[in-house]
Amino acid sequence: MTPATAENTVKCVVWDLDDTLWDGTLLEGDELHVPDANRTLVRVLDEHGILQSVASRNEPGPVEDRLRGFGLDKYFLHPQLGWSAKSASLRTLLDVLNISADSVLFVDDSEFERAEVARELPEVRCVTREKLHELVAGGRVLPRRVTADAARRRKMYQAEDRRRGHEETFQGPAEEFLSSLGMTLRVRNATEGDLDRAAELTRRTHQLNTTGITFDRDELAELVRDPGHRVIVAELDDRFGTYGTIGLAVLSTGPEWTIRLLLMSCRVMGRNVGTALIAALARTAAAHGARTVAHFRPTDRNRQMLVTYRFAGFAVVSRSEDRVVLTMPEDRIPAVPGYVRLVTEDTATVLSGPTQEVTR
Repeated sequence: MTPATAENTVKCVVWDLDDTLWDGTLLEGDELHVPDANRTLVRVLDEHGILQSVASRNEPGPVEDRLRGFGLDKYFLHPQLGWSAKSASLRTLLDVLNISADSVLFVDDSEFERAEVARELPEVRCVTREKLHELVAGGRVLPRRVTADAARRRKMYQAEDRRRGHEETFQGPAEEFLSSLGMTLRVRNATEGDLDRAAELTRRTHQLNTTGITFDRDELAELVRDPGHRVIVAELDDRFGTYGTIGLAVLSTGPEWTIRLLLMSCRVMGRNVGTALIAALARTAAAHGARTVAHFRPTDRNRQMLVTYRFAGFAVVSRSEDRVVLTMPEDRIPAVPGYVRLVTEDTATVLSGPTQEVTR
């Protein structure tokens, strides 16, 4: 096995149960016991944003009862319980969690099961529970930094499951569905604690990205301190839970406020909240007596963001081979969609409009 590095390559740990998560064999009627070290590790992995699941050859009902009795059921997403090959269970998890095989650690006491998974899914790393504890203790599994989004990653996955179930059963127009979510978008100045997630968004977000500019953590920290710039983050919640930090904007300020970068996480694709974020930026600029300018650099994937700018009211003022410059007309107040409640935390923002905007 090639051990995980410190670059947070481990996204999910999948546990076998018998003689792995717990001591004893369920089907044989053993008195089961979860070692304290395993119980602690489950909690620590969760707190560090590492997802966990189960792949076990057992009947679902008894397993669910035991996990609930041990107080551990909430930690495991989409447990794979039954008599399929462990590799088949892992393939299901890779699909439903939308993660890559090389980000998974599979933990099983059986050499046969580890060999079967290694043969069918060679990118999955297969270890015993003793090896897992050794890797964690050696700094080979947990990320160096834990962002707020990472700490609540499991809860965000669980919220998304509930959200998806609601969407599958909802009957009605798209706008009624969006209204039924009860979305609140919170837009605020970035703080030190936001910078890791903000840098991650610039690296990983390509489709809902206006210019494709990337910033590392140190560069964003400099921009936060620079009086000529603003770094803005956006967080989205709905009645099912939080999406976490889903938006980032980097603006240069002055007589004009120029949006150098605007991006939205793909996890809010279809929620149509980009217009609300643009409205918050343009209204804040207007409150400072500034016109809002936006840059757009076309790629093969981001045309939707140009459409979002135009839908929000921006007009194109110039085009070149690699850049479009747009401005918000001075007599236009950007609208916030009626299905989004906008909360801004910039105390300088004093504008309000015919929207569900809250300024504090």
